[in-house]
Amino acid sequence: MEKIGLFYGSDSGNTQRIAEKIAQTLQEKNAKEVENFDVAKASKEDLKAFKNLILATPTYGSGDIQGDWEDFLGTLSPADFEGKVIALVGLGDQDTYSDTFCDGIAEIYNQAKSAKVIGKTSTEGYEYEESKAVINGEFVGLILDEDNQEDLTDTRIEKWCEAIAGQFA
Repeated sequence: MEKIGLFYGSDSGNTQRIAEKIAQTLQEKNAKEVENFDVAKASKEDLKAFKNLILATPTYGSGDIQGDWEDFLGTLSPADFEGKVIALVGLGDQDTYSDTFCDGIAEIYNQAKSAKVIGKTSTEGYEYEESKAVINGEFVGLILDEDNQEDLTDTRIEKWCEAIAGQFA
């Protein structure tokens, strides 16, 4: 199996911490090597070097993608994701931003959906009004709320990593 490139954007450090937990969990689950990249310092060539990708972003304000991700995504095209296996991770606040919960990850999904997308999750256990991250009744990836459900994060990461570990190329 090939190495996984985990690309994240983080202003407050929450998404970076989550990316590190995911990398550690996946490495413990199946000895798959995960290399983390802060998109503020990453290049298109860094991303293209991986067949397996995990892409993680928080959502800010009224559904905005994290700033570094916005810049990085602008350098990529849907063709850059063809033939790849990707999993998505979104962070958001379902109480304060109930009508745009984790919308940021939808921007990445829309750019990367030509890839094989794995790791979709249930919307059960969340209380929000609307989310662009929901496609066909499921979240497009792992969704975490560090503001209101931090106590569920480790369990959600563990279950998600178990579900996706064997699906990468």
